[in-house]
Amino acid sequence: MANLLVTGGAGFIGGNFVHYWNAQHPDDAVVVLDALTYAGNRSTLEGTNAELVEGDIRDTALVESLLRAHDITTIVHFAAESHVDRSITGPDAFIDTNILGTNSLLKAARAVWLAGDGRAHRFHHISTDEVFGSLGPNDPAFSEVTPYAPNSPYSASKAASDHLVRAYHHTYGLEVTTSNCSNNYGPYQYPEKLIPLFLLNALHGRPLPIYGDGMNVRDWLHVEDHCRGIEACLLRGAPGETYNIGGGAELPNLEVIAAICREVDRAFAEIEDLAARYPQAPAARGEPTETLKTFVTDRAGHDRRYAIDE
Repeated sequence: MANLLVTGGAGFIGGNFVHYWNAQHPDDAVVVLDALTYAGNRSTLEGTNAELVEGDIRDTALVESLLRAHDITTIVHFAAESHVDRSITGPDAFIDTNILGTNSLLKAARAVWLAGDGRAHRFHHISTDEVFGSLGPNDPAFSEVTPYAPNSPYSASKAASDHLVRAYHHTYGLEVTTSNCSNNYGPYQYPEKLIPLFLLNALHGRPLPIYGDGMNVRDWLHVEDHCRGIEACLLRGAPGETYNIGGGAELPNLEVIAAICREVDRAFAEIEDLAARYPQAPAARGEPTETLKTFVTDRAGHDRRYAIDE
């Protein structure tokens, strides 16, 4: 039996991980530490046995107290500011949470795990493929040895946190692993990300804003597959190592958006009450959802392509 502290566990990926871990390891105890900012929600944890503590990962004393009180042996660190657009307009929050917050957790883990009885432990850090920068159309996919080249305040803050985790292992001997994942999708995702945003906009007849020419390429990973990858890192990963977790589904944004439009149109054709529930949707009038597509000015520093070597 293990005792886990999951930071950001009321958010999208963290919440899915708590559900997954409960199902696969029902005897383990899970404590969730979450600040419940705009993307965190208590309801995400309904149906789990997790104990939710509302708090800030930058509160080192709080983290230390949780590690001691619950005899935590594993930290799974999801808590982060993660939306690139928000990092462009307000980078300070990303520095505070992603860098200073990660350092706070590492300090607490070092104080409890290394200054005490030297118990077996694991600090697993969740990161992103965006730390590697942008690929050209014919470049090989990212691997664990790809040099870092972050291009947004978000990816720069995650790169810095990755380096801090590595440093605590090499300097202090903290047993850490890091995983860098590609674009996640699935339940509980906050509707600022492409798939849930475009689904809601399609239902409510709002524009589907497409950056630039829409041919930016991302590798798509279902969140449950990501959780399985994290589980593998925790159970079989070597301390000090990093692991990339990809979905093997490299698609341009336009192709993803076209699939969303087709599925919305199909759903309205097959489910009778959708038109009454969402009368503003073009599909409610028998019009194609793709009429909502709107090309907008590309965002600053928009990476062209991400791909993870499978």
